[in-house]
Amino acid sequence: MRRVEHLCDHSGMVHRLESLVLRHALRLPLPAAPAGEGDTAARQFDAALMSVGFKLSADALKRLSGLSEGTVVDTAVRTLATVREMVGDHVRHNVYFIDFPANVPDTFEFWMRCVTEALEDRKARPGVIAQLRTGVINLLTLPSYGNYRHTYDEMLAAHDELTAAVGDRLTVLHLGGSLEDEVTALYLALAGSTTPLGDEHLADLGVLAEHCVDGPQPETFPVRENRAVVNAARLKTGSGLLLDTVTDALRLACALSGGDVSLQEPTRFRALSRPVRRALLAGLDSVVAAAPAKVADVLTHREAFKRLGERLHPHEYPQWPHAAEVFAVARGEKRAYTFDGRVEALLGADDVTGAVELLTSAPGRLFRALDRLLRTAATQEERDVVVAAVERVAPEVSGRVVLSVREYLHNRAAEAGRKRVFINRAGRAHVADDTRAAVPEADRRRLITALDAEIGRRLPSPERLVVDPDILAVALPLSGRAASAGLGVLPRGSVSPVDGELLRFFVYWKQAQRVTDYDLSALLLDAAYETVTWLSYTSLREVEGEHSGDITNAPDGASEFIDLRLGAVRGTYIVPQVNIYSGEKFEEAEESFFGFMLRAAEQKGRPFEARTVRMKSELRGPGRVALPLAFRRAQDGSWHAKWLHLYLKGHPAYNRVEGNQVSVATLLRGIVEREQLTVGYLTGLMANGGTDVVSWDAASVPDGPVTYIGLERPEGLHPDSVVITPENLRDLIPE
Repeated sequence: MRRVEHLCDHSGMVHRLESLVLRHALRLPLPAAPAGEGDTAARQFDAALMSVGFKLSADALKRLSGLSEGTVVDTAVRTLATVREMVGDHVRHNVYFIDFPANVPDTFEFWMRCVTEALEDRKARPGVIAQLRTGVINLLTLPSYGNYRHTYDEMLAAHDELTAAVGDRLTVLHLGGSLEDEVTALYLALAGSTTPLGDEHLADLGVLAEHCVDGPQPETFPVRENRAVVNAARLKTGSGLLLDTVTDALRLACALSGGDVSLQEPTRFRALSRPVRRALLAGLDSVVAAAPAKVADVLTHREAFKRLGERLHPHEYPQWPHAAEVFAVARGEKRAYTFDGRVEALLGADDVTGAVELLTSAPGRLFRALDRLLRTAATQEERDVVVAAVERVAPEVSGRVVLSVREYLHNRAAEAGRKRVFINRAGRAHVADDTRAAVPEADRRRLITALDAEIGRRLPSPERLVVDPDILAVALPLSGRAASAGLGVLPRGSVSPVDGELLRFFVYWKQAQRVTDYDLSALLLDAAYETVTWLSYTSLREVEGEHSGDITNAPDGASEFIDLRLGAVRGTYIVPQVNIYSGEKFEEAEESFFGFMLRAAEQKGRPFEARTVRMKSELRGPGRVALPLAFRRAQDGSWHAKWLHLYLKGHPAYNRVEGNQVSVATLLRGIVEREQLTVGYLTGLMANGGTDVVSWDAASVPDGPVTYIGLERPEGLHPDSVVITPENLRDLIPE
């Protein structure tokens, strides 16, 4: 019995690790199996993949055909389960109006039909009559409103099969190495990432770190959150901790309590076992013993350290006096002088030169204080000191920070007198007036020139760089939190072309405990960001398209759709949004995701067809109104997507598109008019540095190894080529 359980556990772990590799790298680990005749099973596997918009690469199909039939079948079952979930095809997408997008009624006509049916219902009739007498009726009290009136199978029977089209999505799965090699490579890439990871990727890193604890480790951990997740896995497996600051121990404690390792949100620390307490205290003691000045970092997160001390009981462990010192500082029993406090004292005395001199010992902090220093400087001489210091210490600053400041400076000239958009790490956004003094243009230009030179110096110089033009407008992923997990997702601020005649949005959610009602809506704005119209449960049918109908309860999962004819859209912008009308937050629901499909006008099919899905992203943000992306029509009539990944706070309940038109329009304006650093910016610097940059041409695949940057890995590249796609775009960010 135990052997069966062990085998089941092993099989489950193999599936989970394979799934991680597929989702992050679109690579199929090569099964370890004897040779056989699996060609028939491999072709069937490929056909099944194509039905949901995926396909095996030529090499993968060839190699699988040479394995045993059983191995291919087992691989197919696991892979299909993963890719179906990636695209949102693992659930049943029903619609309220069975013929959607055909025969969607006028909104008022539909509501009157629901009232009529309620009056014909003996149980519902008295309550409806009472409401009618008041002149106001609650749609949610009508028996036929908000609940599916047909089964999923009945809905399928009402639709013809999907007509294949050239534009249908086909995502190629390439063959990888052994599972162990692929998992190790993925672990090293995530753990050693130069940019912060999103919550979903941090969770994946935790799984990988536990599996790879005894294997190769990154030379450095540029992002502290990654180190915390890795330390949590090492602690669980009994391996030594990797700590070099007192804050590393605090982040680890947050990870162990299921809290926020970025320290942006307070964590409620759990009771910790004695072995865990000993490990944390020993780690703190060794850090402070080696560098006593590091105890000053406690003051940055004093309250969190005080609460952690209540869980660790340092007084019980006199053998670690330096750890006890940490909590004495947190409680105010021992004084410590922070670096930031010294900087503030100098700026408070208007000593900009002294503050700059001090900040040069912490180059990253100098960069983050740059704008304030330039605005505080009273003379050009002081501003020259600031700029000179930035030029001098730039080589010591992380690539992500240099790029962030470069992007900021690019937009700084245009921000005076306009709105500023603030976006926190969780994607919550708000807008405020820009009241800052302007930065002198000469100083701004000098800084931009210096930062461009520094970034260009750090970029690789491949002999030949091949670039897909469609990726040039993709924003650099300076933070993994600037994008949601999912398929076909690009970083916030990216622009990508939209080719198709019919645009269809979808949302799916499944409530965990409470009745939950999410509402999919689409706001249409003109070039001045004024409302033209909208599609929602209050406006089921417009010139532009149709809404599939309102579902108000999702114990078994629910879906809503919006169909738009792009040629009929009146306006410049389309802004899809998901409003929480009532019930569970996005993070509380058992599952919730958004996506969009593109179809040709003549295509039929079901409301949800996996191979027409262009993007599917998880909805797990903190607000009650989700804004995944927006669509903009160019002057030539073409459409492009602008990726947002934003959440508005919204109201505690009853959020509707009619109530957030102004806030959405204001936020959209701020995002659209702000320019991000893109892949095109980096490739331009590489070209200026002497790299031979050519555009990708599928008819002329290079013979030898190249560095390729594109939206997906093409067939036929030399196996020694370096390939950068959205899945590993963070590798472009120099250290």
